[in-house]
This record gives sequence, C-alpha cells and structure tokens, in this order.
Amino acid sequence: MAGFAAQTLELPGWRHVYSGKVRDLYEPEDAGAGSAEGAEGAEADTLLVVASDRISAYDFVLGTEIPDKGKVLTQLSLWWFEQLAEAGGAEPILNHVVSLDVPEAVAGRAMIVRKLEMFPVECIARGYLTGSGLAEYHESGTVTGLPLPEGLMDGSKLEPAIFTPSAKAEVGEHDENITFEQMSERVGEDAADRLRTLTLAVYERAERIARERGIILADTKVEFGVDPATGQIVLGDEVLTPDSSRFWDAAEYEPGHAQPSFDKQFVRDWLTSPQSGWDRHSGQEPPALPQEIVEKTRARYVEAYERLTGRTFSA
Repeated sequence: MAGFAAQTLELPGWRHVYSGKVRDLYEPEDAGAGSAEGAEGAEADTLLVVASDRISAYDFVLGTEIPDKGKVLTQLSLWWFEQLAEAGGAEPILNHVVSLDVPEAVAGRAMIVRKLEMFPVECIARGYLTGSGLAEYHESGTVTGLPLPEGLMDGSKLEPAIFTPSAKAEVGEHDENITFEQMSERVGEDAADRLRTLTLAVYERAERIARERGIILADTKVEFGVDPATGQIVLGDEVLTPDSSRFWDAAEYEPGHAQPSFDKQFVRDWLTSPQSGWDRHSGQEPPALPQEIVEKTRARYVEAYERLTGRTFSA
C-alpha cells in the first residue's frame, strides 16, 4: 500500500516487529536473547497483538481512523474464541490466546498470543454466494473450481457451505483464490483436509449462533497455524469480526442483490460516490472520510458486537 506507515507505540518490555492493515505485532524485548521470558514474564514464544483503529478499503489503508474499531474487533474475537472453545459435545476449536495481561496503553484492544507457524493460506467458508465468489460463478459456474448449481443469484444460500481457500498476499495486494488441490500442494494433503474440516466447523457453529441473534453469517475468513510446542493446529489472528466476515441483518435479507453488511460498507460506498471525488483506479490515495461516515461506520461495528454478544460495548 503506497504510503502506508503504521504509527507504532512505545510499549515497555515489547518491541514492534510487524504491522498489517489493521494489526500491529510486538514481541518481548528479551525474545531471542536466550531468555525464556520477556515483557513482565511474557514467554519468548508469545506475541502481543494490538488491533488499531485503522481501516482499509480498495487496497488502501485510509488516513482516517474509526474510533474504537480496534477494541470492537478484539473484544468480539475474544468472545468468539470462547464460543468455539466451548463447543458442547463437538470438538473444541483451539485458539492462540494466552493472556489479556497487556500494557495499559493498549488495554481492551490487545491480547498476548502463542506464536504459531502460520499456514500460507486464508481459509474461507461461504454459506451464501456473493462477492468474489459470485463474480467467478457468473464467469464459470464455479467458486474456486467447485461447481455450483445453475440459477443462483447474489445472496443465494449455499447448502452445504463450501470451503474456498485463497493464497495470502502482501499488504496492499489482493489475496488470490485458489483451488483445494492448489492449497494441498502448498500445505500438504493431510493439513489441507484438516484445515477444511476446521474452517467449516467454525462456520457452522458461528452461523448457528449468529442466526439465533437475527444475523446471517454469509461467509468468513479464518487463519490457522501449528503450535510448535504441541504440534496441534490452532485458530489464530482474529475471528468472526466485521473485518473478516460478512454479517447481514436476517430481517432485511433478500436474495437477488447485494445485502447491507455490518462492516465498512459506508466507507466503500462513499469512496466510490461522486461526493468523494476519488477514482479508485487512479492509484491516488483516497481522501479523508467525512465525520458522518466515520460515525456511521463506528456505529455499525458496535451494533454488530452488541447484537452478537448481547453485551453493551464499553469504549
């Protein structure tokens, strides 16, 4: 992303190592120095993940931030991690969270996690046809090579949900949809089978929980890695937030056109409107967002959190 430079924080005991579109990663300052522990007792094989208020659209990190977005993403991820780990009679889905004992400056928007050997793929489950999947379907009747029935439209429900992986891209580049066979070549057949099973399990459980709250989970993107200490495949990064998932209001669901989403749709719509004066194909940086769009986007993220969790969001 041209011109993108994250504003990192000075956090006692932690050293910044990487910034993505939204998240900043820090490692214990003593990591790699022969010490088993780093920041205030943090183990050297952990990371501090801080969710910023940055927002991206059309492969640009915007200069305008959305207040409290990082806290919403972190708190919602933590809630979902709990739901997936407490799966009743089903297999619990392990996650990378170690502790919430984080520096005060990032309280509420950060978590200490186990450092994983991440798989170089995005794991996507689709329960409804829309987005890039719809575009491919119109061209070839498939989504990542999987043939689908004829006559589907934007918003059609897919039964059962399908697994459609993509290859990870660098910041500012598009992820590339790949077939399951191509994924198997990258990670191995056994791992690919396991990742498909886990991804669809995440989707099926989350879809059921969301539906009970009047929200449709159209699709979701998750990431997994291997815990070097145990060899187990673990759910990492964030999970089931408006940044990684399409949530629709079930009361407004109507197949045949794009559905309003609990995400940054206000931002996308404004950027591509005449009001912004911006051409997304120009290569120029997007303009600053108006306060009205910032407030509407923040409200949409908070609404998603509150409707899903049943909790009142506290900044």
